[in-house]
Amino acid sequence: MSVNWPNEKELLSWIENDLRNWYKWGNSDQKGTLNFIDSKKTLSSIKLVQEGFTVSCSGEVDFNNSIGTPKTPQHFMISAGDNYRENENNGRQVAMDYFGMVFHGHSVTHIDSLSHFFWNGRTFNGRPSNVVTTSDGATEFDVMPSTKGIVSKGILIDVPYIRNVEYLERGDGVTLEDIKIAIDKFDLDISEGDILLLRTGQMGQIKKYGSVDVWDKGSSGPSPEILPFIYEKKIASVGSDTGNDILPNPYDKFTNPFHQVGIVAMGLWILDNLCLDELAEECIKRQRWEFCITVNPLKLPSVTGSPVNPIVIF
Repeated sequence: MSVNWPNEKELLSWIENDLRNWYKWGNSDQKGTLNFIDSKKTLSSIKLVQEGFTVSCSGEVDFNNSIGTPKTPQHFMISAGDNYRENENNGRQVAMDYFGMVFHGHSVTHIDSLSHFFWNGRTFNGRPSNVVTTSDGATEFDVMPSTKGIVSKGILIDVPYIRNVEYLERGDGVTLEDIKIAIDKFDLDISEGDILLLRTGQMGQIKKYGSVDVWDKGSSGPSPEILPFIYEKKIASVGSDTGNDILPNPYDKFTNPFHQVGIVAMGLWILDNLCLDELAEECIKRQRWEFCITVNPLKLPSVTGSPVNPIVIF
């Protein structure tokens, strides 16, 4: 199934007018589409828990240098156990670590806050891009509004399962037709405040064949054609097992159309680099594609996102 690319004129109309949520929740709003999740939505999602069985949707942090992780996360020991011996009195015996990472990109599982992308010098709610500065970080739209915890109904759209393929090829993507087929085939009820998970199989492809430079070899992801659907359905967050932009794309002005329209116009919180293969197996086993999901970003003031470990609870 080939991607139905919206033309650049359509994308411009979406980001500048048609798909804007600017001021929908007031001039000072920092939450964007997370406003679609209220206490009633959270309570209804908890009622989906029937077994107490949990699945992580995060990948392991790879501290080894690879072509797919050009900014390699760092880890080293501040103190360790190889200095201690039995019956030696060394006082406090403890292991302590340091780790650091650039979580944005195509390897670490993370959430993007609403200060991650700009368009024409503006971010969500029309705020100027200089609300993020080199010295102070994100003075607005940092990750903090999400850190009380995101708990809602999650829905998996398992595109390889629908298409009967192992994974989507790089440069292919999740289309509106894929979503419509899933809705009909599995009787899905996509509603306000849902978290939509889109599986392409790309993480499994990487595990099987190794990582690549996506800017050279390409990437799967959600097609920008699904953005009006996300807007109309009032989806709270969208995530996939990719960096959430198909590469390459045919546009001159848009480098990352899904992020640029999603974040800047809609105030959409995006989950990048999820690992959805295990979740897909459990969904197929149960023939159930709706579940409770919780996403818990770290409390990182002035930061434009956070590593996350989303947990699905059946």
